[in-house]
Amino acid sequence: MNKDAVSAKVRYEKVNEIGVIVIDSPPVNAISDDVVVGLSRALLAFEADTSSKALVICCHGKTFVAGADIKDFERDDFSATPFNQMLLRLENQKRPVVAALHGHVLGGGLELAMACHARVALPNTRLGLPEIKLGLLPGSLGTQRLPRLIPVDAALNMMLSGESISAEQALSLALIDAVETGVSSLEIGLAFARSVLKGERQVRTTRLMPPRTDGLSVDYFDKKFAEVSQKQRAYPAARAIVETVQTTVEQGFDIGERIEANHFEACRHSPQSHAMRHLFFAEREAGRIPDLSNTTVLRGIRKVGVIGAGTMGCGIAMNFANIGIPTVLLDMQPDALERGMSIIRQNYQNTVDKGRLTVQAMGKRMDCLSGVLSYADLSDCDLVIEAVFEDMSLKQQIMKKLGEVCKPGAIIATNTSTLNVDVIAKASGRAQDVVGMHFFSPANVMRLLEVVRGAATSQDVLATVMALARRIGKVAVVSGVCYGFIGNRMLEPYLRECEFLLMEGASPAQIDAAVENIDQIGMAMGPCRMLDMAGVDVGAKTLIELAKTGDLPADPSYRRVCQALYAEGRVGQKTATGYYRYEIRTPLAEPKTEAVCMQLAKQHGITRRESITNEEIVERLMLPLINEGIKILAEGIALRASDVDVVWVAGYGFPNHQGGPMWMADNWGLSQVVERMEHYAERTGNAYGYWTVSTLLRQLAEQNVRISDWVKTD
Repeated sequence: MNKDAVSAKVRYEKVNEIGVIVIDSPPVNAISDDVVVGLSRALLAFEADTSSKALVICCHGKTFVAGADIKDFERDDFSATPFNQMLLRLENQKRPVVAALHGHVLGGGLELAMACHARVALPNTRLGLPEIKLGLLPGSLGTQRLPRLIPVDAALNMMLSGESISAEQALSLALIDAVETGVSSLEIGLAFARSVLKGERQVRTTRLMPPRTDGLSVDYFDKKFAEVSQKQRAYPAARAIVETVQTTVEQGFDIGERIEANHFEACRHSPQSHAMRHLFFAEREAGRIPDLSNTTVLRGIRKVGVIGAGTMGCGIAMNFANIGIPTVLLDMQPDALERGMSIIRQNYQNTVDKGRLTVQAMGKRMDCLSGVLSYADLSDCDLVIEAVFEDMSLKQQIMKKLGEVCKPGAIIATNTSTLNVDVIAKASGRAQDVVGMHFFSPANVMRLLEVVRGAATSQDVLATVMALARRIGKVAVVSGVCYGFIGNRMLEPYLRECEFLLMEGASPAQIDAAVENIDQIGMAMGPCRMLDMAGVDVGAKTLIELAKTGDLPADPSYRRVCQALYAEGRVGQKTATGYYRYEIRTPLAEPKTEAVCMQLAKQHGITRRESITNEEIVERLMLPLINEGIKILAEGIALRASDVDVVWVAGYGFPNHQGGPMWMADNWGLSQVVERMEHYAERTGNAYGYWTVSTLLRQLAEQNVRISDWVKTD
């Protein structure tokens, strides 16, 4: 271990009569081995400096400690013990120790702060223990100290949700002792320490405080166990958090500490945590484009235009208003435009009503939005996104108009979910400025943005859009041009098998329940409910466009259920009937759907069966999806297997504890995937190649190579 590196990351200083430990380990001052060693050495320096009357711990840069170095959790020899022992030394200091907080105080950062005797924060500070999002529980006594500083119920809610709280919320809970304005965290930390020395402020040793069991019922923990067993069954860490907090309440800190350590190691080695840590790194890797230079000069985005005041267009516009970018929403129909602006206002009002947005903030966001009726009003926009429905002819018309109206250097984006971006871009006359920006509905909520790189898309356009995606809080994944890009192309065989299962005799409820079952896959929503929510008409119109290109399979039974429901005007939740019928958004069995499926089965010679197992449903939906994902990788449409996983977790409700379809396939075993694909090929006759194993999948299975580790080289 390099001593100079250690000393550079943590240093001990002195300001008059107060010692100061400064952590300076960019970008987020993560707790690494070097930082732990540095903290121990700095603490030794303070202990030797008997003239210092107090100690302030602060961080250099944009944030306090924002967690541990997640890469360390992958090491076989990882141990939280050195950090935990250092925290105990810190807590046992006889002189007051003050944590001066700013930015994000997360995970190990909050655990460090809680071991101090007092905590003061700048107003911009947010605090949390997000370990559950990695399939873990806090491993450095967070489960023990937090319920001593704040009420047990609030502590559990923080740990089980993994969400952070504001400085003001933390102050109201007594997690921190003061919120102060100042030039820096060091400034407010020194001022607080001086007030402690003057007797104006009190300090506390967290370990010695009793748990705050305010108002807990006798059966509180029984109810909490039942709650997490139902809602968070897929996450062993959730139950471990409850058990560990119960232990500290009933048996004390020392026994609770031991239980926490045991649970942390068990969770760290669990398949769920491995999968969720895989996704953590996958999201960060998705932003790395191999042939894109870090020195690419970005285009300035100061004003955005969005075409189409429907649900999607309104959601897209909100993303930019949320960060203060002036945005114009264009629709050629005054009534539609008025309706769209009303939808946006109501969306914001709903957020205000839930306490997640102030009235003032809503006003600022609405001030960034304006509705227009003329393309001329887009002439000064730096980015224009078309968000009209999936019709190639219409999109080409709009692109031609934008090519004429938009200023030189403006980026022109299409929100198409399936259509050929290169064909759309050509219509603009300036294809180098065109890129696909495929938002997911609702666009103001969903995290995923598929960025579709056309053949002519310039590097600075791609780089600008990727950077902008981060600004609006999206996880951006780059896709090449093909039907449906990454997500919707994989969705197609998934929905294909869903419809075949319906025609063979499975009900929508059975299909959805099979893949939603946490013991099987744990999808957020099964395919039938998803189609009803998105709109059966959307799926049917996509098939119509696909037929125009000649790319629809020759199979006359292909996706016939969707088309039949559309023909009957049964398009899902918005008509209260689709695959299901709806009573106030509650899906109920729809006899008409079964009748349609029986009729189609008879028409296409599909044999109806009395019983279809849940295991078969899961296999028939997942195997073709996995196979298509591997084809996408082989073709270079996706840059890496982890990008495919991010798309499906962030955009399609694939459960994070499974790590995504590629990660799950690796864990199933690629040879097993091949064997089951061949089973269904033999059973069905595979007349249309639906069950043909992709070449790459077969090769990887034979070589015993994980798809997650495969890199395209040609």
